[in-house]
Amino acid sequence: MNTETLVVLVTGGSGGLGGVIVSKFCKKNFKVIVNYLHADPKTAKFCRSFGEQVLPIAADIRKYNDVLHMANNISRQLSRVDVIINNAGIKRDSLLIKQTEDDWDNIIDTNLKGAYNIIKAFSPLMTNGGHIINISSYSGIKGRKGQSAYSASKSALIGLTKSAAAELAQYAIKVNAVIPGYMPVGMGLDAISAMQNAKNESLLGRLSEPEEVGEFILYLITTKNITGQIFSLESRIVY
Repeated sequence: MNTETLVVLVTGGSGGLGGVIVSKFCKKNFKVIVNYLHADPKTAKFCRSFGEQVLPIAADIRKYNDVLHMANNISRQLSRVDVIINNAGIKRDSLLIKQTEDDWDNIIDTNLKGAYNIIKAFSPLMTNGGHIINISSYSGIKGRKGQSAYSASKSALIGLTKSAAAELAQYAIKVNAVIPGYMPVGMGLDAISAMQNAKNESLLGRLSEPEEVGEFILYLITTKNITGQIFSLESRIVY
């Protein structure tokens, strides 16, 4: 694949798994659009480290008009998008009966509606086909105590993946979902006990590696006949 002129959009691309994915694509000479919600010194420093290869754009993916404005901006500057990684996600762990409506809405709007907004606004820019990869979660398959909203959003993302794959196949756009597994980065570092439990549940007694997830995503976007699939990249049994 000649990636010299290819363009990838990574939501939530300024840290954690998103940061690893951005780095991987930059090393393969992609033009990388890094979407983030709030500008901060850490994000700015990260994006600057790649020079002109990275185009940072702030937008609230929960709001369709914001996403559409971002798509129009990118259309003017780069004319197209070849790969989309719907990576942005949040969680606010709480028992269902104690979770606030605002927290529920924020999780669903970010993790699920955000992906919907991105696909709707950006798929028309994928004029040469391409790949959309949605980052789901083990919790979306198994469910987790205290993660009703997060689990629901990540489970629904799998359904969205399958439906979008069926609808966009006629345009040569492949849509797949990846379950990275528990990683010691980003949100994964916030819960030490959950991280240890994930390691204990693993058949191999280990956590997932962000670098390995990034490499798999790079492989997946080179394929021509894979769409509508869900890939689990860990050794906990999810099905």
